[in-house]
Amino acid sequence: MISAILFISFFIFLILGVPIGICLGLSSVCAILYSGTSLTIVATNMYSGISKFLLLAIPFFVLSGNIMAKAGISKRLIKFVDTCVGHKKGGIAIVCVIVACFFGAISGSGVATASAVGGTTIPAMKEEGYPDHFAAAISGIAAILGPIIPPSITLIVYASITDLSVSKLFVGSVIPGILMAVGLIIYALFYGKKNDLPAHERKSAKEVLLIFKDSIWALLMPVIILGGIFGGIFTPTESAAVAVVYALLVSLLIYKDIKIKDIPGIFVDGAISTATILMLVGISKSSGYVITTSGLPHQVLEVFSSFTNSTVVILLLLNILFLVIGMLMEANAAIIMMTPILLPLLDAFGIDPLQFGIMMSFNLCIGLVTPPVGICLLMTNQIAEARFVQTLKSVMPMLIIGVVVLMLVTYIPQVTTFLPGLIK
Repeated sequence: MISAILFISFFIFLILGVPIGICLGLSSVCAILYSGTSLTIVATNMYSGISKFLLLAIPFFVLSGNIMAKAGISKRLIKFVDTCVGHKKGGIAIVCVIVACFFGAISGSGVATASAVGGTTIPAMKEEGYPDHFAAAISGIAAILGPIIPPSITLIVYASITDLSVSKLFVGSVIPGILMAVGLIIYALFYGKKNDLPAHERKSAKEVLLIFKDSIWALLMPVIILGGIFGGIFTPTESAAVAVVYALLVSLLIYKDIKIKDIPGIFVDGAISTATILMLVGISKSSGYVITTSGLPHQVLEVFSSFTNSTVVILLLLNILFLVIGMLMEANAAIIMMTPILLPLLDAFGIDPLQFGIMMSFNLCIGLVTPPVGICLLMTNQIAEARFVQTLKSVMPMLIIGVVVLMLVTYIPQVTTFLPGLIK
């Protein structure tokens, strides 16, 4: 009954238009009051939820992404990648996907990737005659590479709940991210040839070298971050701090794209984004307490077990569940709410928590381009000034690519476990 109070009150507050983080907190308070437990448990759990060294990575990665978006780092990445692949039909669309990978390897955020990469590539695509709906679609779905390619804020949140190694989660998400990026690049090439999209003139070796020299500091940023994590030089949290310092030094002293007076505004934007995420994480400990003490995880396990004993079917049902949740709820909030409920199910059916975490994160990231939430697609559609219905039609083939990669992640464990095992 306690868990029923939690979920019923949550959806009532949600329908009333209360922000999702506040919904989660208020519904936890309702359930705790119903159970007769002291409300001091809320404050205790919130503090324990956010007082983790690992979570310091979130504000630093958010801040590094904000600095990169405000400075000319992303523009230089786009310019360099364009010299390499811009001579292909549909080249700017390919540039959009590749630069989203680079940007994701710095910020870990889909929204930041959509804003920074889409804000530059969409006008360029429209100027060269690309359909506005296709420009919005390709940049919107490329943005989900931000939280898939490591470092990923959603995986940091998952690691904070399960106490898994965030470094292993990052390494495990590399292959799924690459598969998604390759699939989008192949589709962009196909679309470019089919619709005879314009291509840039191939640059000479001298021009490529000059642009490379100008872009080298921007290109080194993801190399330093990921190389440091995977090489064991520093932890993910330390790498996030390194990313901020590096971005500031490059932006202020080398490229000189931002001024000292711009820094307070960048920090305020980062603080607002961070507060939203960490508030969710803190409140989640209270809702997790309610869920655990109510016995809901074991009830869910019994329901699933009575329905089927097949791990294949269980994974399929979980994917369908998360695809629906991703359409309605922000990814971090969904991970926070569903992970404590499903952990006993993973143990019972022998599902690797590392594989499941990456599968769930990938699945929920697809929700960034599926309405009614679909915030990345809404953002890029607004930048492109396209009709949203047309943008939805354009994004459908790319969503199919995403679902195919999701199935590979779900049913071929080696896609996510091979690299962590190799490095170990």
